[in-house]
Amino acid sequence: MLLTCQAGYEALLAREVAERHGGLVREQGPGWVRVEAAWPGVAEGALPSFAHLALLAPREVKGDTVNALAGAVGDFFLDGLRGERIDAPWPAVWQGPAELVGLGRRISAVEAACAEQVRRRVARVARLAGAELPRGPGPVRARGLFVHFTDFGRLWVAREAVVAGPRRMADDPLAPSRSYLKVEEAYVVLGVEPLPGERVVDLGAAPGGWSYSAARRGARVIAVDNGPLKGGALGHPDIDHRREDAFRFHPAAGETFDWLFCDLVEEPHHVLADLVTPWLARGWCRRFVVNLKFGRVDPIRLRRELAAPESPLTRYAPGARVVHLFHDREEFTVVGTVAGLAPAPAAPSA
Repeated sequence: MLLTCQAGYEALLAREVAERHGGLVREQGPGWVRVEAAWPGVAEGALPSFAHLALLAPREVKGDTVNALAGAVGDFFLDGLRGERIDAPWPAVWQGPAELVGLGRRISAVEAACAEQVRRRVARVARLAGAELPRGPGPVRARGLFVHFTDFGRLWVAREAVVAGPRRMADDPLAPSRSYLKVEEAYVVLGVEPLPGERVVDLGAAPGGWSYSAARRGARVIAVDNGPLKGGALGHPDIDHRREDAFRFHPAAGETFDWLFCDLVEEPHHVLADLVTPWLARGWCRRFVVNLKFGRVDPIRLRRELAAPESPLTRYAPGARVVHLFHDREEFTVVGTVAGLAPAPAAPSA
């Protein structure tokens, strides 16, 4: 199995594979880790938090030229089509580490040559190919063509993959900060986003990237932060800026928010104990997107703690996802739904 991750975090992915899942790591490079054998449940989505994509039973391909690589990948794909009928769009995903200067051009050239080979043999199937990773709540198992280059003359190719969800998101010129991209990406992982009329509380909102993300969808946001809002969040009619301490803000009696957002630069155990736990335990929110910074703690130990029986996620939000997003840095993004609190129908917009 070949696992991909954000470049620079492959050592943490390798540790997580070995220490949390018992996998045997064979080698690693910028943004990828190769594992000798899959562990139970991986095909159903039991991926490490640092993993973005898992190529299942990949085949190694080596070649000195574009045509050699394209021919080998094309033959692998066409051989795998025998006895298989494809009538719906399928993913053709080509990736490789951007840290290798010039590799992107090599990938594009091999992809184009391979696509032409497939088009000549099975034009109807080729027309159904798409470059986008599948979307959906939780890890998604997909069948198609998945290619990951580890060098200019070496790649791994598979027909099946488990897609964890993280991916590059498009920026918005009105977004107050790059943190906007993180919550946009979190919606993909969770499989749902704020709806018009839903109520959102954003704790530690400034400069307002997450608040703006919800408000631009028509949600009504209470942005809690002593700092100022900027960009598209400043003066937005659907954002109520409260200059208060995020740890001391509580809903009114009987009040429940549809979404809790929290991206505080605070010690993660402090955020878990003094903010996340009361909000989940008391049912003050239905869904949540929370970032936990691990820059000053051991991230693998923190990940184990989040899965422990006494964790607020285990107790109040079973099924919550802990992921390291494409746009994350030294932080985990935690998304989930509070147990027993099904999302309420959205209120009509004013």
